[in-house]
Amino acid sequence: MTPAEQSRRAADICALAPVVPVLVVDDVSRAAGLAKALVAGGLPALEVTLRTPSALDVIRAMAEVPGGVVGAGTLLTPADVKAAKAAGAKFGVSPGATDRIIGACEDEGLPLLPGAVTATEVMTLLEKGFTVQKFFPAETSGGAAALKAIGAPIPQVRFCPTGGIGMKNVADYLGQKTILCVGGSWVAPASAVANGDWSAIEALAREAAALPRAAFPA
Repeated sequence: MTPAEQSRRAADICALAPVVPVLVVDDVSRAAGLAKALVAGGLPALEVTLRTPSALDVIRAMAEVPGGVVGAGTLLTPADVKAAKAAGAKFGVSPGATDRIIGACEDEGLPLLPGAVTATEVMTLLEKGFTVQKFFPAETSGGAAALKAIGAPIPQVRFCPTGGIGMKNVADYLGQKTILCVGGSWVAPASAVANGDWSAIEALAREAAALPRAAFPA
């Protein structure tokens, strides 16, 4: 799967909803309930970060939930890519991008949303064929204003910014035509996940799913 093909698939995934939940899940027993609540609330694309020992098992459990499109975040090595694909991940997300990660995703046929935060990084990935990229870490790298400035001279690239985004500032991002969606963890608070409060999470998901975005006019 070439970078261009990966970006086309990434664009399809980003089109599913304005927000991609970024999930750090320690307890596998919570995985299915969490995924069902988020999907029911209108957020079908789910990024499970590989930051816990149970992450791959969480991906396996969430991959069984109807309507969900589960991906793996924090891909750092080719081994991560291979393990994520074997666990059932349908896409991958990396905080940055290296030739080894890109090559592994090509070999495994796993669509990658590669991370970039400077104009040079964005241009380098564009040269490789990636027209959909992750902007990370968003808020500490200048936020929506920085992304608007970077995107203006590089209109060929669309973004999914992640990092420090919540309801207080999400409109600043989704109001830009270069932004397909955002990644965020606020839709799945740790306390609600731990308590199995799926109704609260579904309500947060519905609120997020209703957010308008300039890249997808009504």
